[in-house]
Amino acid sequence: MRTLLVSAIALLAVTHADGQTGYLQPPKAVADVLAAPPAPDVSVSPARDRVLIVQKDRYPPITELAEPMLKLAGLRINPRTNGKSKADRVSNLLLVTLDGTKLAVPMEVGIRFGTPRWSPDGKRFAVLGTYDKGISVWVCDVATARIAPIPGVVVNAAIGTPLQWATADELLVQTIPTDRGPMPTAPPAPPGPVVQESTGKAGPVRTLQDLLQNAHDEALFAYYCTSQLAYVRVDSGRVRPVGAPAIVSACDVSPDGNHVLLTRVNRPFSYLHSYGSFPKTVEVRDRTGKVVTTVTDNPLQDRLPIEGVITGPRSVQWIPTAPAGLFWIEALDGGDPRVKAEARDAVVVLPTLDASPTKAITLTHRYAALSTAVGIGFFADGKRVLVKDYDRERKWSRTMLAELTAGGKPKVLFERSTQDLYGNPGLPLTRPLSNGQRVLHEIDGQLVLSGLGASPTGERPFLRLHRIADGNTVTLFESPATAYHKVAAVLDDPRKALLIDRESPTEPPHTVLRLAHAGGFKEFKLTEGRDPAPALRKAARQIVTTKRADGTAINFTLHLPPGHATGQKLPAVFYAYPTEFADADVAGQVKGSPFRFTSPSGYSHLFFLTQGYAVMEVSMPVVGPPASANDTFVEQLAANARAAIEKGAELGAVDPARVGVMGHSYGAFMTANLLAHSDLFRAGIARSGAYNRTLTPFGFQNERRTFWEAPDVYGKMSPFNFAHRINEPLLLIHGAADDNPGTFPVQSERLYQAVRGNGGTCRLVLLPHEAHGYEARESVGHVLAEQIAWFDRHVKAAGPRK
Repeated sequence: MRTLLVSAIALLAVTHADGQTGYLQPPKAVADVLAAPPAPDVSVSPARDRVLIVQKDRYPPITELAEPMLKLAGLRINPRTNGKSKADRVSNLLLVTLDGTKLAVPMEVGIRFGTPRWSPDGKRFAVLGTYDKGISVWVCDVATARIAPIPGVVVNAAIGTPLQWATADELLVQTIPTDRGPMPTAPPAPPGPVVQESTGKAGPVRTLQDLLQNAHDEALFAYYCTSQLAYVRVDSGRVRPVGAPAIVSACDVSPDGNHVLLTRVNRPFSYLHSYGSFPKTVEVRDRTGKVVTTVTDNPLQDRLPIEGVITGPRSVQWIPTAPAGLFWIEALDGGDPRVKAEARDAVVVLPTLDASPTKAITLTHRYAALSTAVGIGFFADGKRVLVKDYDRERKWSRTMLAELTAGGKPKVLFERSTQDLYGNPGLPLTRPLSNGQRVLHEIDGQLVLSGLGASPTGERPFLRLHRIADGNTVTLFESPATAYHKVAAVLDDPRKALLIDRESPTEPPHTVLRLAHAGGFKEFKLTEGRDPAPALRKAARQIVTTKRADGTAINFTLHLPPGHATGQKLPAVFYAYPTEFADADVAGQVKGSPFRFTSPSGYSHLFFLTQGYAVMEVSMPVVGPPASANDTFVEQLAANARAAIEKGAELGAVDPARVGVMGHSYGAFMTANLLAHSDLFRAGIARSGAYNRTLTPFGFQNERRTFWEAPDVYGKMSPFNFAHRINEPLLLIHGAADDNPGTFPVQSERLYQAVRGNGGTCRLVLLPHEAHGYEARESVGHVLAEQIAWFDRHVKAAGPRK
């Protein structure tokens, strides 16, 4: 495929356009930043004796996104490779020991490597390698940095967990069945109509994309998602199948390495739901593939209430401190959050596979995961846990200490509004066991907590010890007041060895190793920070707080371009994303820090700094009870915007007559509403949004009510209904292959037609092969060129308002 590149200047001459154009190039100052590599990731060995520095390519070429793609049951599959259509693109791997010795890992040309996975003992790592016609398993010996593929192992990475360590010498791999046969072919003509029927029971469903459409799609889904689980020895390459092939949507090896907890997807499939709602069996198999126990058989989950959960076992996981014990969650309220109940969930424990399950902990509110990586946090003794519940009516969470004994009453350690940034005590960290499982990091009866340290002056990340007995804390680390330092990893004892990510307004992000030494610390850099935009070092940023007319506090980060003179009012870019708050007291809390390194990437609004604009990143609180906050959504958006613009003008930095508004997804929805219901802005840019809420009738974002329960709210919040009032120029950008629930490309197409049909100024850009976020370097460059040209024409060059 030949890619056309066109100067952004050409766009300025285009006032009416229909058809396909070449890709535009952004200004050179922007293109130079895009060409810079991203900061590398740093991964710590479980042995805590070395780290792996992982460099990734940020922007794939459009030819890569244009590869064949099947959209099946919520998945996007590349039929050539039998993997996901998008994957990590690791370009460089470097091993660094704690004494500073570096070993580069040679990378095979023509292979797209994924994210490495450490063996439990830290002596190896495994990684998937994607080539033109498949996916292979590569293993690296970290002592020599030698990496090689395991011959004959072809991976199915379309669904589930395709690769994990079972023991220090053995992998569990989802492989392609050897007798799979050829891909199902589409019939020359439809065998008949597609029929769906409802039996009179309510079954609300959010607006999903990439669903199955017909019997051929069903056959393709089964073909590409069926895998053969197998144990693979990394030394000999010996492959031992585990049971018969199945559609395995999840699998996890037991702590003793002798069992597999797996979830099988069963028929019948659904044309209204993604595979996550399909019938499933959760079971435990031994090494021969024999089913040891079946935890649950779930039917098609097509009758769940909005924000409801399934009845029966869910979130089934291994107990990390037992050889092969399980825990899971069960609803006590029928899974319906609208039902009044004294208790909503229970933690159920199966200590051994031949035991009977016991209801160990009762939760007043709905169970919530402790963090994105940990569901329930187990202590190393296997008797105590940290468990969390969530009250959706108050947006309130509690973190509790509990004993795993029948009827044990949890003790609350922390409770707060989930939106109270200032009161966040931090997340409990975990540490690895020798078998690869993880338990809570506890030192002398103290939890190790890591947090962002939000405050009215900005974030100051911290690391603390929290004594469980009395709640006393000791701060081990806190970011300095005029920089942004954050603990990236704890190496064994947090008092002795830390990995720290560092940056400041003038110091590019980099990672250092800090080791206790002679009563103090010694440090050395693991990665070197690079400044992709030296001119932006003279840009300034500050956190600004103000209040809207009703007294609700809001804040914004004000970025000023290099060379800005005090009192000089600039054209401004107003960027925001609305957030619902149950409590006005926390709605105005400050997020972020004024002491971070300004380095835009992707299609960021911050690139406008290179073009002489001020940039406002604005909090957009929508305050009210969760069940009805959206009743005044439009009014609150306008009040927030007016207060921020007036404050920016008061500071002498923002020209209120030259402000453009922009946002992505729900921020795009906000943008169109602000143009329709206010005259605060000269133009807008809306990316990948939804604008007609009747097309998302069973709720959206945090709206729980259906269209039929709140038709006036849905109508009032839909800027499509007010397209005749959008009298400022609007640029609509959308990925032609958007995969996000509700934000179908037709949303932008129809709004464009509505604005155009009513005499408004509007431009629609559909990006080939791009999803909800845009990835290809050609697409990213084009979006930036479109955005800058649009605001240059309609905001920067705008004359007095008529």
